[in-house]
Amino acid sequence: MAKKNMLKYIILGLLEKKELTGYDIKNIFEDEIGEFWKAKHSQIYPELKKLEEQKLICFRTEIVGSKLEKKYYTITGDGRAELEVWISSPTQELLATKDEFILKLYFIRGKEDGILEKMFEEQIVLHEEKLEHFKLRMQVVFDSQKKKESNYGHYLILDHAINREEEYLLWLKNQYVHIEKNE
Repeated sequence: MAKKNMLKYIILGLLEKKELTGYDIKNIFEDEIGEFWKAKHSQIYPELKKLEEQKLICFRTEIVGSKLEKKYYTITGDGRAELEVWISSPTQELLATKDEFILKLYFIRGKEDGILEKMFEEQIVLHEEKLEHFKLRMQVVFDSQKKKESNYGHYLILDHAINREEEYLLWLKNQYVHIEKNE
């Protein structure tokens, strides 16, 4: 089965919310969407061009300063229809997550492996930092009930990320205790 181009739908979804430049989209990936979906600068601009050629988005140009041209993209009616079809279609498969730590664990031979304790210590620190980041984002982005209600999907994603990190940390810490005790 052909792999869906998720970047297309992410961009359409972002543009359904408001008019954005390519730079704005790149920043949203870095600040928000990058927590659950990655896209590089080199992927975003060619995708914008394809979507414009398919008439799913359009743009207006604005001169900033004396020479700089900025393109402001908006979704078209066809783009909204395409986005709606995708959102309402079933999600029929779970994609594998790419977690290098978990991959490395697969190759650990036994509990006595000397690197194991250090690996868990590193992961605990990383996931504690990530959890704090998510909690801070929740406070900043959803500082009122109105904001939560107006962007409920984003709220659900952030809530899911917080719960996921709390569970992951619980698992890491439990395993770490067993490794320390050499159980």
